[in-house]
Amino acid sequence: MGRSPLITHISWGAMEVEGLAAGKDFVLYPGGGNPWDWNRHGTRHEPGIQPADVRELLERGCTVVVLSRGMERRLKTMPETLRMLEEADVVVHVEETRAAVGLYNRLAAASEPVGGLFHSTC
Repeated sequence: MGRSPLITHISWGAMEVEGLAAGKDFVLYPGGGNPWDWNRHGTRHEPGIQPADVRELLERGCTVVVLSRGMERRLKTMPETLRMLEEADVVVHVEETRAAVGLYNRLAAASEPVGGLFHSTC
């Protein structure tokens, strides 16, 4: 499975992650990650992060999930998403993006099976 990749840079609209090409938004999990394509599940700032957005994190064995709210905290999380993670006994943290990155990196460095969804703009 491997350690979750560290986020090495975050700024408005730009992220750099160990072992991945630079991008804007990411889905990260133990052993890797990929760009977070909001169009895949029709994600929008409201109603926010959907259950389908976090399903991959559960499939990848995450026991801790960090969800970012965006730099201006405009990205919401659907209550159904939080309920799905709680029912799977996953510890969930929902934070402003920079705080989310810091928390995620600390957990990843400690080899926790952490995953996350990171939005680098509003």
